[in-house]
Amino acid sequence: METQDILKKVRHIEIKTRGLSRQVFAGEYHSAFKGKGMTFSEVREYQYGDSIRDIDWNVTARFNHPFVKMFEEERELTVMLVIDISGSESFGTGEHFKREYIAEVAAVLSFSAIQNNDKIGVILFSSKIEKYIPPQKGRKHILRIIAELLKFEPEERGTDISHALKYLTGIVKKRCTTFLISDFIDPKFDNALMIANKKHDVAALRVFDPGEKELPPLGMAELYDPETGRTKTIDTSSKRNRKLYQQWWENLEDYQQTTFKKTGVDSVNLPTDEDYVQPLVKFFKKRSL
Repeated sequence: METQDILKKVRHIEIKTRGLSRQVFAGEYHSAFKGKGMTFSEVREYQYGDSIRDIDWNVTARFNHPFVKMFEEERELTVMLVIDISGSESFGTGEHFKREYIAEVAAVLSFSAIQNNDKIGVILFSSKIEKYIPPQKGRKHILRIIAELLKFEPEERGTDISHALKYLTGIVKKRCTTFLISDFIDPKFDNALMIANKKHDVAALRVFDPGEKELPPLGMAELYDPETGRTKTIDTSSKRNRKLYQQWWENLEDYQQTTFKKTGVDSVNLPTDEDYVQPLVKFFKKRSL
């Protein structure tokens, strides 16, 4: 993609997603991802119903009357987007490649976050960490993130979600809200996800193309694996081959959903042939309950 084309695409995504963030997502985002930390605000006299655990014993002793500590929520969050840019994200059977769809979703989340005065950071990964963008605020920062998602060429093509999550827990010391955005075509990432979700508040956004669900009967076809670079000739008219593929897909989906449930990670499915607005709004509302 040429530089001029990238700039046009970035501008298009900004216009679309910035408006959505203001009109649709801002309130839902704020409710779903509240600040997790509490900071000391002041002391006041004890009132009926206050918890004895909040009593400030030093002030109480000084005035010979019970006082309690008051705390307020740390509203400012650090939001990390951990984004899969492996070879499989360059697949698409409709209007969007998965990677372009992910760029829009990431932009919506980013603009929603900065409206709540949150910082945004990004980890781009394949089978290795491809790029780390430290958390910052501001429109220019978000435009840089969108541009990177559209133009960045990974050095590796495979997928290693566990490696990305270990990197996240190592480099981000303070608890943060993390959006893990991927197609989750990875045979084993459950342990790393469980550890990451204990330290951070992780949400999984699963992006997939409906064309990946089944093998169409097209006769003899040469299939290319974008993650390994290998090609293989398969008889797609064979019922056995199509059944084997369908079984692989169903096993993958079962592993993904079982993993999200086991690790306590909230997840949402985002098929690329559908608008992401309603699934994300529903997802945010569910987290607000």
